Amino acid sequence: MRAPAPAETIPVIVTGIELVTPLIKLFTLRSLDGRDLPAFSGGCHIVVIMPCEGRTYRNPYSLLSSPWDLSSYQIAVRRHENGRGGSLYLHDRVQVGSQLRVAHPINLFPLAKLARNHILICGGIGITPMMAMVEDLKAGHVPFEVHYSARDPEHAYFGLRLQRQLQDRVTQYLSSRGERIDFDKILSGQLLGTHVYVCGPAELLEGAVRTARQAGWTDSHIHFEKFSAPPVGEPFDVYLAESRLAVQVPAGMSLLEAIEAAGVDAPYLCRGGACGKCETEVLELEGKLLHHDNWLSDEDKASNKKIMPCVSRASCTRLVLKR
Repeated sequence: MRAPAPAETIPVIVTGIELVTPLIKLFTLRSLDGRDLPAFSGGCHIVVIMPCEGRTYRNPYSLLSSPWDLSSYQIAVRRHENGRGGSLYLHDRVQVGSQLRVAHPINLFPLAKLARNHILICGGIGITPMMAMVEDLKAGHVPFEVHYSARDPEHAYFGLRLQRQLQDRVTQYLSSRGERIDFDKILSGQLLGTHVYVCGPAELLEGAVRTARQAGWTDSHIHFEKFSAPPVGEPFDVYLAESRLAVQVPAGMSLLEAIEAAGVDAPYLCRGGACGKCETEVLELEGKLLHHDNWLSDEDKASNKKIMPCVSRASCTRLVLKR
């Protein structure tokens, strides 16, 4: 199958760029035809599509603008100097007036609509999906509280913005002052029907989820978003059995990107190893799979029968995928 047609994405124009912290730029995107953009809910992300010098970056970013205002989308992009290039492209090449394409909004991190209370725990750039969640929660008149951890005031733009809006519903913790989120205090003794949502650095996410489970929370009431950036690695070759194509995966390109560059329509939603949409069957392997996803079980990874091409790689002399 061929790659999806451009009509399946949304053409947008960049109407605003603001450097809100030393590392984060806030981008405002409007529809190229001036119409309202597709509806979304708190927790949604879009994939920004960026053709650049013989390759195409497709990076997921949470929507942080209000779901009640569809005249524009807003995303926040953290600069990664040693990343694969997508964030540098947006920071260094995109200007007001630049045109981009974005995929339709997808929600892999939705609010539980029947919850009686909501606790939002986030750190760093992980606050971005919470911004739109807060707008949904305000409109629904449902009790909620936000706990946000940042390095220092200079890096806490979004937390300070929420604090000005919500006052005592937001508690901010600055590591430069030795402040830490007390998961035990926050998660113990909560009302029946409370749900918790976590997004941020691995240490924060794992600590909050672990504490909730130890306190007796059921997994149905624990929600978290954990995207992994595709790592660089040694180049390798893969054969796609159904497509009858031999594909080389360069060091700085993910397996999914290489498959797409070969013209094969590979399904995806998150592009970060979290949703399971791109799960692919491994037919033959001589070597080792290098799993970097948060989807496959330990048993699946050990079986060498499945791979998530959005983030995982291989060190091998032969790899055959079903696709």
